[in-house]
Amino acid sequence: MKLIKNLQQKKYRNENGLFVMEGKKAVEELLESGFKAYKIFTTGQELQGAKAFEVAPISMKELKQISSLKNPNGVLGVFYKKITTDLKLEGWTVVLDGVQDPGNLGTIIRLCDWFGIENLICSKETVDCYNPKVLQATMGSIARVTIFYTDLTNFLNATKVPVYGTFMEGENIHKTNLPENGILILGNEGNGISDTVRKLCDYEVSIPQFGKKTTESLNVATATAIFLNEIKRK
Repeated sequence: MKLIKNLQQKKYRNENGLFVMEGKKAVEELLESGFKAYKIFTTGQELQGAKAFEVAPISMKELKQISSLKNPNGVLGVFYKKITTDLKLEGWTVVLDGVQDPGNLGTIIRLCDWFGIENLICSKETVDCYNPKVLQATMGSIARVTIFYTDLTNFLNATKVPVYGTFMEGENIHKTNLPENGILILGNEGNGISDTVRKLCDYEVSIPQFGKKTTESLNVATATAIFLNEIKRK
C-alpha cells in the first residue's frame, strides 16, 4: 500500500519503473496492449487478459486508502512502464514542447489515438505521461499510443520529414498543402513553442480566429484536435 501511494509521485515511478492505472476498462486495455502487470487489485470484478497470479483481492476500504480517485470503481492495476528506444516514424507524428497540464496531455494522448497518430514525442519538460491525472484523462488511450521523451533539438535535427510548428501568426492551416508524412509541434500552455525549437520548424501554421480578438489563444488540447482533424481531412 505504501508503494502504491508513492507511485503517485514521479520520483518513485522513475525509481521503480512502475505506474498505477485505475478502472476495469483501462486496466484491461493495458493488458490487451502488452503492458506487463506487476499486480492488479480488485474488489471482485473479473478481468479479461489477467493471469491468476497477477490478481489479488482487496476490500473497498483498502482501495479507498490507496486510490487517487474520490470514488474508486473496484479495480487498480500496477504496471511496468514501457521503455521505448526504437521509433518507426510513419505518417504524422505529434511533438509536445513543454506541455505542463496533466489534463491537456491526457486529452492529447486520447486525440492521437482517435486520429490514428501512433507516436507522441515529448520534451523532457513535458508532464509525465504516467501521472495519475494524465492517465485518467487518456481514458485508456495510452495503451495504443507510443510516447517517447527526448531532447527535441536532437530529435528534430535528425528527422527527415517536414516539421510544422503551431503559432498564432502562422499560415492558415485550412489553406496549407499538407504532405502525407510530417511532424506537428505544439507548445507550452503559456509560452508556446520555445525559440530553440522554433528555429527547427520548416513551416509555421495557425488556426484562423473568427471571433473577437479579446480571446488570446486556444487551449493546447483543443488546438491539437483542430490541427489533427485538418491533417487527416486532407
